[in-house]
Amino acid sequence: MHVPDGFIDAPASAVTGVVAAGALAVSLRGARRELDERTAPLAGLVAAFIFAVQMLNFPVAAGTSGHLLGGALAAILVGPYTAVLCVSVVLLMQGVLFADGGLTALGVNITDMALVTTVVSYVVFRGLLAVLPRKRRSVTVASFVAALVSVPAAAVAFTLIYAIGGTADVAIGKVATAMIGVHVLIGIGEAVITALTVGAVIAVRPDLVYGARGLRQRLQLRVNGTLVDAPAAEPATPAPAAARTSRRTLWVTGLVTSLVLAGFVSFYASADPDGLEKVAHDKGIDKKEKEHAAADSPLADYGVKDVSDARLSGGLAGVIGVGVTVVAGSAVFWALRRRRSDDASPVNTSV
Repeated sequence: MHVPDGFIDAPASAVTGVVAAGALAVSLRGARRELDERTAPLAGLVAAFIFAVQMLNFPVAAGTSGHLLGGALAAILVGPYTAVLCVSVVLLMQGVLFADGGLTALGVNITDMALVTTVVSYVVFRGLLAVLPRKRRSVTVASFVAALVSVPAAAVAFTLIYAIGGTADVAIGKVATAMIGVHVLIGIGEAVITALTVGAVIAVRPDLVYGARGLRQRLQLRVNGTLVDAPAAEPATPAPAAARTSRRTLWVTGLVTSLVLAGFVSFYASADPDGLEKVAHDKGIDKKEKEHAAADSPLADYGVKDVSDARLSGGLAGVIGVGVTVVAGSAVFWALRRRRSDDASPVNTSV
């Protein structure tokens, strides 16, 4: 759903740019409350993982493919404010380095793919957790449904933006029907990837999953045939060294997985156009599409310039993309974490 330059006119692009800037400003402030010494490294990894999985287009219908958007996944793992920043970092890297998503349409893409998916998915996720049993399995179930809903919600958002600022004269009803229809199918893939990833992290380190916080159940004992709550006990605190090793292992495993997905598995991804590309071509909303400003980038179209072997070129581009994204994302999140630490430090009032 990366919107290229030329689909949306300048006034609408400017308005979405303002919306995106406001969302980023609010998210920068909110993320300082979400990030701590445990989650700050995970946030950079989540951004890199989203970048990698977005290279894995999967077939959803005849001649159409889809890929992860990532808003739901990031919101559940690291929190909604941090999620907006994660997806925005990915979109920025893709637009500047890989000519994927127009630069003048960056505000559209952040609003649609980072803001809308995160807000919708997290609202659905929290609503489901309020009625489901307070178990870890409920987090996985809620993440599946939240991710499933977030993708057609993004399709609706794009349709509304196009209704306001579309550059081609196309019946908006046809655009809405086509966009929502194909993205419901893509949402199924998004839901499966999100639920599997959240479930895997919960199985290893449930304390690192933002959406699973506060779900620890009280131990119950059966007394005279009746279940009663056991007295509260202080939870065992793992040794700091062991906890660091566990986090480090998770981080390394996640990074290696991202590198393998982007550098090797991506070669076998579907070559069919994604949902937006397919709809744009079929309905004619791409009539005024403009060439990307970074079309001459050495990494444009996810290939390394002057490397003739397609598999090697795409693999190198994927590895570079994961590396750049994890560095950029980690720098942002560690800076926010340090800012939070500075704000929380007591003020020296001595004279």
